[in-house]
Amino acid sequence: MPVYEDIKSIKGIGEKTARLFNKLGVFTVDDLLRYYPRTYVQYPEITKLKDNCTDGAVIAVRLFVTEDFKFKQLKNINIGSGRASDGEDIAYITFFNTPYHRAKLVYGASYIFYGHLKIENGRYKLEQPFFYTEAEYQGLKTSLQPVYSLTKGLSNKTVLKSVKSCIENECYTELYDEYLPDVIKEDFELKDRKKAIEGMHFPESTDDYMLSRKRLVFDELFSFLYMLKSIKGDEKRPRTEFKMIESAGPKMLGEKLPYKLTGAQLKAFSDITEDMTSGYAMNRLIQGDVGSGKTIVAFLALLMCVENGYQGAMMAPTEILAQQHYENICALTEKYDLPFKSALLTGHTTVKNKRLIYERLLSGEINVVIGTHAIIQDKVAFRQLALVITDEQHRFGVKQRENLSGKGSMPHILVMSATPIPRTLAIVIYGDLDISVMDEKPSSRVPIKNCVVGTSYRNTAYKFMADEIKKGHQVYIICPMVEASEELSEVCDVTGYTKRLREIFPESIRIEALHGQMKADSKRNIMEGFVKHDIDILVSTTVVEVGVDVPNATVMMIENAERFGLSALHQLRGRIGRGKAQSYCIFINGNDSNEHNKRLDVLNRSNDGFYIAKEDLKLRGAGDIFGIRQSGELEFELADIYEDSELILKINETIEKTENKEIVLSKEEDRTLKNYLAENTHKFIDFRTI
Repeated sequence: MPVYEDIKSIKGIGEKTARLFNKLGVFTVDDLLRYYPRTYVQYPEITKLKDNCTDGAVIAVRLFVTEDFKFKQLKNINIGSGRASDGEDIAYITFFNTPYHRAKLVYGASYIFYGHLKIENGRYKLEQPFFYTEAEYQGLKTSLQPVYSLTKGLSNKTVLKSVKSCIENECYTELYDEYLPDVIKEDFELKDRKKAIEGMHFPESTDDYMLSRKRLVFDELFSFLYMLKSIKGDEKRPRTEFKMIESAGPKMLGEKLPYKLTGAQLKAFSDITEDMTSGYAMNRLIQGDVGSGKTIVAFLALLMCVENGYQGAMMAPTEILAQQHYENICALTEKYDLPFKSALLTGHTTVKNKRLIYERLLSGEINVVIGTHAIIQDKVAFRQLALVITDEQHRFGVKQRENLSGKGSMPHILVMSATPIPRTLAIVIYGDLDISVMDEKPSSRVPIKNCVVGTSYRNTAYKFMADEIKKGHQVYIICPMVEASEELSEVCDVTGYTKRLREIFPESIRIEALHGQMKADSKRNIMEGFVKHDIDILVSTTVVEVGVDVPNATVMMIENAERFGLSALHQLRGRIGRGKAQSYCIFINGNDSNEHNKRLDVLNRSNDGFYIAKEDLKLRGAGDIFGIRQSGELEFELADIYEDSELILKINETIEKTENKEIVLSKEEDRTLKNYLAENTHKFIDFRTI
């Protein structure tokens, strides 16, 4: 079974199932083998009912059936109910649509029941638990059970069975022959690639998982850093024909603004001014925490550019963000009589308006264009493009940025990122850029009030949200998953949560859902509706638009906060606190362990992204890797720039030693390595995220 064959070649996958896999981006056998579990279930030790006195606790308890279970049909639902005892206490057990359990759940039968414990009026209850024989459960307890991201109609069992079918077929291993020289493999203590693939899907133990993940993370990072070096090359800072003089406009605008620029903003603009007046092409990254005021610094750079008689372009990753930048620069132009002649260019700009903008850019009549990828279309030409700014720069590809900068004769480049990456990592990842750090918040920003609470706080939170909505404000609720999962029944999902909220809140409160599986137009319409205040509560996954200003949003509640990295949580929190009103972030800890409380307490104590990133590096460990995949600056399949920071630095050093011949490879090893990288690098990371 060649790995590039359609997944329909896998036994048990027909047209219908293949279409469901396709929704997840799985089209070939190779795609399926790289479709790693999102998390793993670790089955707990068997205990007594009274030892799990917390409502909602996940338990494993040995029970014997004290009466035959009764199954009855109520409309479209078959309900089974009965009682079982651990020898001391009774559990009331309910099943839905499982009449086939009747034969097993008979008086005197004994099983290990696994599920969520409910305690109501002093009674122990289990709804829809899994149950196993003693031998079956002991086998599960010694291993990690994979849990995959799913779509409606596709079960975890189907994915697991399909992956197992591939792994048992030796033909799949043709893609995973070893490419690493022994000297590198031994230095990093890496396991065989074929075994690592199997270990990711079916780890025999936590240690096996860790070693498997380490190997596959190495492959991602090695390919990424190797390709990054080849893209950056050894070019020195080039000269530019757009040497500028320091103009008066930026300083005058800074003094007129209704708020005082921070020291970090002034320092960043000073760096930009020095670059743009040097005679050499600027190539600078502004690395600023959420809410640090990067956008106004970018506008000051554009102002200096147009006052020198040149054109500037600012590219944002989404139409909503581009629209906001355009509206802001137009408002500044009108209020302070600035020399900007701006245009907005996106995929939804009409053909007639596009043609007009193209003409005015070429003539120089438009001196600033703000837009999305539409700016880099072949038809777009400039008279004198001297400054190129990309916002949320990691969302654009190297080639995309090259296309934009190529529309000018060696223009100045300014890129912006909101994720606070530790400087040692930033130097590796953005090695060709000069870095300005903005680590202060404008004094006009009211600090966000944070709280970390358990699931019992939800009803109180809902009342608080209703009060904020009455005041005219809006609310975000973040869930880790799109749809419900049997294996992760304790994890909140957007689809089910939205339905429940519509039952809890009155119809007058407008509630909508947003997630990554929606079509692009639907996502844009929902986000635009939230920006325009046509929506009161937005229930979303982490796809909430980065950088979008919704000053009216004052509350964010993050469900299962323990399943996210601290830096990801901080990025999410940055969606609120953008207006004059007090904002509140509620972190719901679905697993009330001391370790999770310690992690979330960092967010409770601080709104400083750089401090949080530093603490995130300290606190991450093996216990966290079984949570939902972290959301990071670079979208790897497995690797995480925080968790794997030490590995990044060591791999970078190894690549440099290989290039400098400090690590000597045979001709065959060198050829195998380079052939592999040339053929496979694109599979490990989407270079649009660099």
